[in-house]
Amino acid sequence: MTTAYLWIKALHIVFVASWFAGLFYLPRFFVNLASVPSDSHAERERLLLMARRLYRFSTLLMVPALALGLWLWLGYGVSGGWLHAKLVLVLGVVGYHHMCLAHLKRFEALQNRRSERWFRVFNEVTVLLFIVIVVLVVVKPF
Repeated sequence: MTTAYLWIKALHIVFVASWFAGLFYLPRFFVNLASVPSDSHAERERLLLMARRLYRFSTLLMVPALALGLWLWLGYGVSGGWLHAKLVLVLGVVGYHHMCLAHLKRFEALQNRRSERWFRVFNEVTVLLFIVIVVLVVVKPF
């Protein structure tokens, strides 16, 4: 393994972990927004502002995470059956990221129809994705 490969791999891990940190926390804003009383405009706006900022920041972290992952895959020939499964799950994480934007827009438009409980479950999806992806990368079961 070259030094460049190890640096790219380390940076990929840092950006992926940071991106996931945002995805772990963003649905917590949705939980709080879903429970805000309809007459509490200031609280709702404060939560929306924080959620927007976190979404933008998470998006900025997602881009280098994906770019560095592509570099490892295409530039260094990282391969294996485990990688195919990981790529499918990464597409799922990108989809989840975009679902968060759709939920955020619904909250902004006062059109949310989901409960606080639903968002608590939605919040756990990223934890499961993260666990499976890490196991695939470290264990390489196939």
